[in-house]
Parts: sequence; C-alpha cells; structure tokens
Amino acid sequence: MIYLLGGSGYVGQAYQDLLTRKNIPFKNLRRADVDYTDVATLTAALQADRPEFLINAAGYTGKPNVDACEQDKAECLFGNAVLPGRIAAACAAAGVPWGHVSSGCIYTGKNADGSGFTEDDAPNFSFRTNNCSYYSGTKALGEENLAGIDNVYIWRLRIPFDHRDNPRNYLTKLMRYQRLLEAENSISHLHEFVAATFACWEKRIPFGTYNVTNPGYITTRQVVDLIKESGVCTKDFEFFSDESEFMAKAAKTPRSNCVMDSTKLAQAGITMTPVIESLRQALADWVLAAQG
Repeated sequence: MIYLLGGSGYVGQAYQDLLTRKNIPFKNLRRADVDYTDVATLTAALQADRPEFLINAAGYTGKPNVDACEQDKAECLFGNAVLPGRIAAACAAAGVPWGHVSSGCIYTGKNADGSGFTEDDAPNFSFRTNNCSYYSGTKALGEENLAGIDNVYIWRLRIPFDHRDNPRNYLTKLMRYQRLLEAENSISHLHEFVAATFACWEKRIPFGTYNVTNPGYITTRQVVDLIKESGVCTKDFEFFSDESEFMAKAAKTPRSNCVMDSTKLAQAGITMTPVIESLRQALADWVLAAQG
C-alpha cells in the first residue's frame, strides 16, 4: 500500500489516477483526517498502516500563480520548507522510504556553456543567491532540509502541462494570459512526470535527486505556435517587449526560466518523451477530448 500526501492537488490527482490505473492500493491521507504536518501523528499512522512507500505531493504554490506566495509567506514557508523535514522525520522513525515532489524553479537561465542544470548544480534562484521569488526560495530550502537523508527521492517538477484544461496546466495559463513573456524553459508533462517518478520506486533505482523533465527545452513562442497549429486556440498571442516590461506591468516577483538536464534519470533507465513531441501529443489529446 502507498501513502499519498497532497492527493487533492493538480499533481496529487495525477498520482491518484496513476495508482488507480495500476491497481495499486493507496491511501490518500487528508490533512483534515490525519494531521500529517505533525511528526508524531504521521509517525503513528505510518507505524499502524505500514505502507511500502510514501509520496509527498503536498506543498504551497499560490493561486493563480507564484505572486500569491508573496502575500502568504508563512503558509508558503511551512508547506515547502518545513513540511518536508517533518515528513522526513516521521518516515525515518517508521522506516518508510518516500518520494518528495520538488521543483526546478530553484534555477534560472542555464550554464555558461549553454547546457542545462544537473542535479549536481547548486540552486541559483534561491534565498542564498539572488533576487528569487519567495516560492522558489522556499522550495530550495525544502531540498536543503532533506540533504543527507538516504531513504528519499527528490523529484524536480518543472512547469507541468497536460491535455486537459486546468488553471494549473501551463497550456491553460498561456491561453488565458493577456500577454506573455518570451523565455526558454524545460517543462514536464504531468502524467509522464508521475509515471517516471513512481517508476523510480518500482525499479528501485538509487535514492537521490532527479530532474524529471521532458528532454530538451522550448521557448514560449514555440509553445504558442504548437497551440495554434493544433487548433486548441487560435488567438493572436501578444508578448512583452522584455522581462523588465513584464515585471513592471504584470508580475509582483521574478520568475524562474531555466533549462534543466534530465540525463541522470535516463541513465537510471527511466525515459520521457522529448519535449516538443510530448507537447504535440498533449495538444492532440486535448483536441480528441474536446471532440467527445
């Protein structure tokens, strides 16, 4: 049996779908029923149920975007930085291995040689480095909280997208914003992400940190071109002239735009679809779903 924390969210629901399809018993632990933010309470639940594995998809992202984190810093800090440490303590006490959904938003840009950031690169979009968003700073602290722990996977998700209209879906966001910022990013197909992360446990690959992104990267303009090509949305997308205009007119906090390297995951035997191919498939599935 698998324990799932944060099962009601965008990522958590995708884990529920995956485990249901695989006919794997799981318990969607709701905070209203069991306060998994309390170490003693979670430890007792783990010792009673003895799950094989725990997935933590809980965290604080802000709605409708990370700007909201600037207004609710206490919840953001607790959900992204404090909670992972408490889960780690409970899992250690109960002897339960687990996986933590982290974020690639702890980086900005790419390496000087043009390559993507690997798991060995220190975060450069954090409280310790430069003017990051509060969200990114707390996600980096969450990873620091787990440093040296040997029974956990840290899975870095990056700008999730899929084939269904959802406020959390990157494609939905692009189609709803009035103007867009041109940038290049590595991104993650949500359902490929949850399948790849759970495969880490199924295949028993070594614990540690993994960038779980579709290989390659893509620009905002390339994404909107694919959206228009698919017919999902045909509006004329508008762009800010540069990041300074975006910050002045549309954002309260800096955004992470970065390129990541997912070679480590592939070398462990877990592959994901190249990013452009994955986007095309998601949009094709979107069209089919709309047709009934």
